[in-house]
Amino acid sequence: MGYIEELGQKAAAAKSRIAAASAGEKNRILEKIAEILRENKEAILAENEKDIDKAKENGITEVMVDRLRLTESRIDGIADACLQLVNLEDPVGEVLSGSNRPNGMRITKIRVPLGVVGIIYESRPNVTVDAASLCLKSGNAAILRGGKEAFYSNRILMKLMQRALELCGFAPETVQLVEDTSRDVANDMMRANRYIDVLIPRGGAGLIQAVVKNATVPVIETGTGNCHIYVDGTADLDMAVSITDNGKTQRPSVCNALETCLVHEDVAEQFLPKLKDALDAHQVQIRGCKRTKQILGNSVVLAAEEDYATEFLDYILAVKVVASIDEAVEHIRKYTSGHSECIVTKDYGNAEKFQKEVDSACVYVNCSTRFTDGGEFGLGAEIGISTQKLHVRGPMGLRELTTQKYLINGNGQIRE
Repeated sequence: MGYIEELGQKAAAAKSRIAAASAGEKNRILEKIAEILRENKEAILAENEKDIDKAKENGITEVMVDRLRLTESRIDGIADACLQLVNLEDPVGEVLSGSNRPNGMRITKIRVPLGVVGIIYESRPNVTVDAASLCLKSGNAAILRGGKEAFYSNRILMKLMQRALELCGFAPETVQLVEDTSRDVANDMMRANRYIDVLIPRGGAGLIQAVVKNATVPVIETGTGNCHIYVDGTADLDMAVSITDNGKTQRPSVCNALETCLVHEDVAEQFLPKLKDALDAHQVQIRGCKRTKQILGNSVVLAAEEDYATEFLDYILAVKVVASIDEAVEHIRKYTSGHSECIVTKDYGNAEKFQKEVDSACVYVNCSTRFTDGGEFGLGAEIGISTQKLHVRGPMGLRELTTQKYLINGNGQIRE
């Protein structure tokens, strides 16, 4: 028996129990996870330090090390995210619609768990708890395959969550970690149709495309984030600077961070120096078009076309001066990954046009793309940001980890 098949059989055996669990039972599991995480901070940090040391030895950038790093406050944040899910309504069993047929049959559509959710992700160990807790609250079993960079952190977090499950009377295999991080095992996971009902990749473009192209298990594609902001000719420039700075520098290594700033030519000369002053505090490199370089001088690196198609995940921002909102929208259509885009404007017509014509999961007016997040949207912790259109799009919370089921009740009806 193969490794993934073994995990799959254990998950399949556990999924019925968690699917039938009451909201109270699932909430007790989440509360116990939060409690155990807080009680074991020192042990978690010791394992995380092993990952940090290894990452530094391998020359991983400081931005990526930050994605990997756990602190006491971050562990508290992970525990708090579990408790936030406790306070959210359980989606399982929700009645979506109902009708009575002319022949007397009663048809009810309800929300049910997906079953066994497989998740392949990179770096950030908080995803291990976020993903597991979301799956548990939505009644799903989970098989999680994190990146080798966070191996020690992921392993101890999983052991602690499995201890919580056992203490609450559930099989520890309701959530499992794939401890073999080899490519062959990842490929086996992508083809485990008998055991995994849906596969969700969460990470960089290379990981996501590898899963999309190689998986036979149904995939929900989560997004690389080549996110844009367009500063309109009517924009409040101070607001535009603040939103762009926040979108780029507040946490540059995440998928909802800005990568490209488009600026209307009517305000470029006033706006770009203000923006550069703000970005200089974080040593952001600007890769700009010829007009941007004329305005800001030799500190600007002349942008190549691939810069506009790149998710930098770093202190780098591509900038382009455009002649109109139509040019901005056309640029976004060409280069977007379908994640999050923003317009800063005082013109209601332009705001409406931008939100109508830009085809991304989240389209903002006058606020930061950094809000594309399950917690910020009131969904609790998120499993990822879906950039596809089936079966979900945007931040994926509890409801997005369910499907539907029809219940049909009759009293002897037969079809003629």
